[in-house]
Amino acid sequence: MSNQMETLGMKLITGSGLALLLALAASATAQSTAPTPAAPASAAAPQQAQPSNTPPASSTPAGQGQSPADPNADDSVTTIRTRTNEVNVVFTVTDKHGRRITDMKQADFRVLDDNKPPELIRSFHAETNLPLQVGLLIDASNSVRDRFKFEQESAVEFLNQTIHPRYDQAFVVGFDVTPEVTQDFTDNTELLAHGVHELRPGGGTALYDALYFACRDKLLKAPKSVTVRRAIILLSDGDDNQSHVTREEAIEMAQRAEAVVYTISTNVSGTSGPGDKVLDRIADATGGHPFHPFQIRDVANAFAEIQDELRSQYAISYKPADLKSDGHYRTIEIEANDRKNFRVRSRRGWYAPVQ
Repeated sequence: MSNQMETLGMKLITGSGLALLLALAASATAQSTAPTPAAPASAAAPQQAQPSNTPPASSTPAGQGQSPADPNADDSVTTIRTRTNEVNVVFTVTDKHGRRITDMKQADFRVLDDNKPPELIRSFHAETNLPLQVGLLIDASNSVRDRFKFEQESAVEFLNQTIHPRYDQAFVVGFDVTPEVTQDFTDNTELLAHGVHELRPGGGTALYDALYFACRDKLLKAPKSVTVRRAIILLSDGDDNQSHVTREEAIEMAQRAEAVVYTISTNVSGTSGPGDKVLDRIADATGGHPFHPFQIRDVANAFAEIQDELRSQYAISYKPADLKSDGHYRTIEIEANDRKNFRVRSRRGWYAPVQ
């Protein structure tokens, strides 16, 4: 009887030990496979910009902009889109001579969303001092090396004149083959100037990747009120030879971010090149304006024009008719009733939310 009890005791001890070992093994496995915490946005930003990990806009469901296979991806793009049952558009009005008009009323305009009048106009304002979220994208490739210093100084002056402390925010991205965030969102113009001066020219040009990154990874993830003005100022010669996304995919991401893109060409050869047409297309599709300085010193004048325009615009908010959560692209058309004398510039469309 004693031998039988000893044998049973050994079996119980052995079984308990085996269970304990199995539990410890399972715990170790779970810890080794658990996802590591995401790095802070400011530290991780340059690594997020690797083109090989940047999915084209058309390869993901509309309104997401992140690859499901990316372990660092989140649903911030979708969060912004699905909470919206109205469209906010900031637009600029000029006369036939190109002068900005800032005293028009809601009744002076006609709005069409997906070729239909909105179900409801929620608000209309002539805004002269909208809070800004600005991305400054500076081409730091070899193709702009000879005029890079002047471009840096012009950009710093623009930031000093445009960004108001405790009101506006901006970030700085330099790009050659990959985009690099040299200063994340801040209202401190000294930090922004330092970010501009950190840029060093060299390498190829991945302009589309840089625009895609700035819109998806910076603007779309930034807090936004209904009256904020999102803008990208893109300083480049427009010649892209390294991007993994296309021009149209970069434009689509800018539209998803509700960003107006102002382009400043650094081509001062005196003749229009293919890169200038690229810059024209990007600006036109997003409601911005392309600038083509004839001389390098005119770059500063282009920055001054952008600064004035950003403070002299209209904002309209409306509820679209027949809105469906299908992720489809919907066109926006805003026209002055007096089309002969006034021209409206706004983004050309937006993307419906996804259920």
